[in-house]
Amino acid sequence: MAQIPALVLTCMVLACSVCGFEPQSKSEDDQQEKVYDLGPGLTPPRVTKQVAPRQSTVRGVRVVGSVTIALIVSSKGLPKDVHVVKGIDKEIDQCTVEAVEQWRFDPAQKDGKPVAVRVSLDIAFHDM
Repeated sequence: MAQIPALVLTCMVLACSVCGFEPQSKSEDDQQEKVYDLGPGLTPPRVTKQVAPRQSTVRGVRVVGSVTIALIVSSKGLPKDVHVVKGIDKEIDQCTVEAVEQWRFDPAQKDGKPVAVRVSLDIAFHDM
């Protein structure tokens, strides 16, 4: 029977940009809300629901390393545009994206109001 690797999931919200917080918009077709970069005057989002990535036991290989995920946390606390910036393995990367898409957040705040922000997450896999 393949050994199931132990997983310790750590999350660290990193600022994609620490200077300024000018709003940036998607294309006019998207009708998306303004998205800010984390910086002065913004309170970062906080994870309220975290789902661990499911790892396939088919290969029986222990995964060690981290996957860096970039996303937008909407003003409603929902993950949007979740994608891998730095991965480990195609299968692990995909499982990590699928897990993060299920996460929920208290949204970032600007002047006491919820706003959408860009963030990066490092999801660490440790062998135990």
